[in-house]
Amino acid sequence: MSDLIAKTSMDQRLAEIITPVIEDMGFELVRVRLQGGKTATLQIMAEKPDGGIEVDDCAAISTAVSATLDVEDPIEDQYTLEVSSPGIDRPLTRLKDFDAWTGYVAKIETAEMIEGRKRFKGVLAGTEDGEVLIEIEEGTIGLQFDWLADAKLVLTDDLIRDVLKARKDAGAVDEKQFDEIQTIMDGDEETR
Repeated sequence: MSDLIAKTSMDQRLAEIITPVIEDMGFELVRVRLQGGKTATLQIMAEKPDGGIEVDDCAAISTAVSATLDVEDPIEDQYTLEVSSPGIDRPLTRLKDFDAWTGYVAKIETAEMIEGRKRFKGVLAGTEDGEVLIEIEEGTIGLQFDWLADAKLVLTDDLIRDVLKARKDAGAVDEKQFDEIQTIMDGDEETR
């Protein structure tokens, strides 16, 4: 399991428990985080293998995972369970994510310094032999997937437009909603 999906040992233990439940339902685990606070929050991000997830899917996952966690009882204190989609500016946690989002801007952070830096921002250029390729100012570089500490897409107009178009094409957003959003986005570009 990638540290990008489950960072801490508790996150990894939770991922081992919930991954079979989520996969049996036809979804994939994108990320799991147990976050502290007055009441801890267990955040689960999931999606269909071809991407996307609906509110009803999140509710079904929440019900199934909650039942499993009640039996396994890995978390001693009270917590709130939160199941969601990865969102538009999603975390990139699996090697396949970097291929799926080729051409979009991402921020990547490495665990160790690489040639004097840990943070890289640029356009994703896919993967090759276990390396994530990213186009930065100096050119295209490869970062070993195992070196990554964090990675996520950067919210851009192109990303928003393309995700909305894909949702419209899949029937998740109707033509009227898409046109309204497109008009708003076009108006924002004119005022810049």
